[in-house]
Amino acid sequence: MRRKRHTPPSPLPQRHGVDPVRVRLPAAGTWRTVREHLVERLSGAGAGVVDGMFDAGRIVGADGRPVTADAPYVPGLFVWFHRDLPDEVPVPFPLEVVHRDEHIVVADKPHFLATTPRGSHVAETALARLRRELDLPALTAAHRLDRLTAGLVLFTVRPEERGAYQTLFRDRRVCKEYEAVAPYDPTVPLPRTVRSRIVKERGVLTAREVPGEPNAVSRVELVEHRESTGGPGGLARYRLTPATGQTHQLRVHMAALGLPILGDPLYPQVTAPVPAGDFRRPLQLLARSLEFTDPVTGEEHRFRSGRVLAAWACHARWAAGTDDGPSDGQ
Repeated sequence: MRRKRHTPPSPLPQRHGVDPVRVRLPAAGTWRTVREHLVERLSGAGAGVVDGMFDAGRIVGADGRPVTADAPYVPGLFVWFHRDLPDEVPVPFPLEVVHRDEHIVVADKPHFLATTPRGSHVAETALARLRRELDLPALTAAHRLDRLTAGLVLFTVRPEERGAYQTLFRDRRVCKEYEAVAPYDPTVPLPRTVRSRIVKERGVLTAREVPGEPNAVSRVELVEHRESTGGPGGLARYRLTPATGQTHQLRVHMAALGLPILGDPLYPQVTAPVPAGDFRRPLQLLARSLEFTDPVTGEEHRFRSGRVLAAWACHARWAAGTDDGPSDGQ
């Protein structure tokens, strides 16, 4: 039986609620020094940036001591460093905590706030914010919501329990319900269950439906509609219940029905990117509820977002981009 390699604890503390980057040197390679490997691995940053980090003593080993640029390459060696945080426009909407106990935190995430650090969104993420605001440096996310989607996200307090909560999502033992505002079309028969095969290729913005065995299943129900609002057919509020969790699944399925979710910059077609800090016309998709049996305590949980989608509260203000954002859910 293959033994699991032990990963030493990080010698560096978090910064702004963000973990340091950990790099394990590959078992095989032709690099002579740690620097050579990191220059190749971090090619996007450039050799000058990597050399600057070595010169400043920002790259450290398991003992917390700086690793020198000429340190010999050792297969399996771990090194840590803090990335330079990107300039981020703060997301000016509150991140509400709807439940907190010794095992989990459930937060009601606003639109435009990423769940976890990734790409250009690092300190301005729900995870980093909660770590700072709740003083819970070990907090981790059990699942993710798209940055543009608002609503409920489950976080785990204890790292050793994270796997139990992640397994709930993997095994589809969490009942998730979403709400969306989209055009109303009386010719689309609802309720209905949409089944298709969705693929999302790395580096491609959009997911797409392809022929083959379905891997994405969504229940779509009409909750109510307004015939005189938001276009010839009016607008409707929909209840969406995903049975699977493919990337952009609900957005793809709604667009395929001819009912694209309001504010969607990708479906049915990709629109021009908006400038950083433009928080107008958020995607009208909300993770409304989470329901599950706690795998640690056995308690039955049902959490519900208190947010109201802006286009439903006042479509004219949402369409004009004059909604002030925080009211979109408070």
